[in-house]
Amino acid sequence: MVDIKAILATAIENEASDVHINVGMPPVLRKNTELIDLDLPPVTDEEAKEMVVSMVGPERFKEYVEKKDLDFSASIEDGTRFRVNAHVQRDTIAISFRVIPNQVFTLDDLHLPEIVRELTDLPRGLVLVTGHTGSGKSTSLAAMLGVINKQYRKRIITLEDPIEYMIENENSMIEQREIGADCPNFASGLRHVLRQDPDIIMVGEMRDLETTSFTITAAETGHLVFSTLHTINAAQTIDRIIDIYPAAQQNQIRSMLANTLQAVISQTLFRRIDKPGMVPCCEILLCTSAARNCIRENRIYEIPNIIETSRRLGMQNLDTSIADMYSRGYIDREEAVNRSSNPGKMDKLLVPMHDVEIVQRPEALTANA
Repeated sequence: MVDIKAILATAIENEASDVHINVGMPPVLRKNTELIDLDLPPVTDEEAKEMVVSMVGPERFKEYVEKKDLDFSASIEDGTRFRVNAHVQRDTIAISFRVIPNQVFTLDDLHLPEIVRELTDLPRGLVLVTGHTGSGKSTSLAAMLGVINKQYRKRIITLEDPIEYMIENENSMIEQREIGADCPNFASGLRHVLRQDPDIIMVGEMRDLETTSFTITAAETGHLVFSTLHTINAAQTIDRIIDIYPAAQQNQIRSMLANTLQAVISQTLFRRIDKPGMVPCCEILLCTSAARNCIRENRIYEIPNIIETSRRLGMQNLDTSIADMYSRGYIDREEAVNRSSNPGKMDKLLVPMHDVEIVQRPEALTANA
């Protein structure tokens, strides 16, 4: 019998970020973006079933069988926690684990721009952290809540699927509610959260119309609301939110979004070359009056230009962030060029590290962009 806790412990020992279980294959780790097979026998269907039952119990396993997808959290003896998704592929059980670090990282640990810290001082409105799956959205949100927790006496309520970072109360009072365990779904949790006297609300993901609608309403009522979306930049984020709504309601939601949205942080993870680990590169949109007018008047295509021309306010596009991280010696030149929006321009911009004695400051890099 395959011991899932032993596999997870091996993942921690090897500093892996993910573990994948597929029937008919040995367990696979992901470390610094690379997939590594463990030297174990292939997992059987019965073993995969036992793994899920051991983590969620028979009742929730019935829910998994019915829905064929289940999100939950798990932990091992040393206290390390995992975000887990059990699903079905080729009519067999498959399980994906994401390691959740025990400590909440700070914004400095993550090398996020100073403007991100300033967003934690906002009294109200909607702040979105976006990116593809595994881009560190939850880590960045936890770091932002950590700043608020240290500096302010606030009541913070989070709705997560599942709870990832366990945030201890410092100055703030924090309630973390897990979807499926503490409330049935995001919509139900949001429907009742305004009666629970929150100052700040964190919604793990705006994944459907009902959740999106309640999230924006919460921001409209004077709360500071943080949430995430699986989008890669600010313009796509705004379009995605509007497109969730029926055509007849889209003009109304443009107006609501223009009034409530405060910022969009869209991040992508790059492998570090100075030490093991990953670092985020970010596009940042701040909702100035110009940005709000673009949203209200359905001129979303102008958002990238607003970001490009508003650097002095703290906005930045992804290529600026990539150039910054390269200039600090954090990321590889080839990856920086290949993953930029304009590889030809980036290739000319980035001076090879061995050709200069002193690395250019980010300001020098961005001034020529």
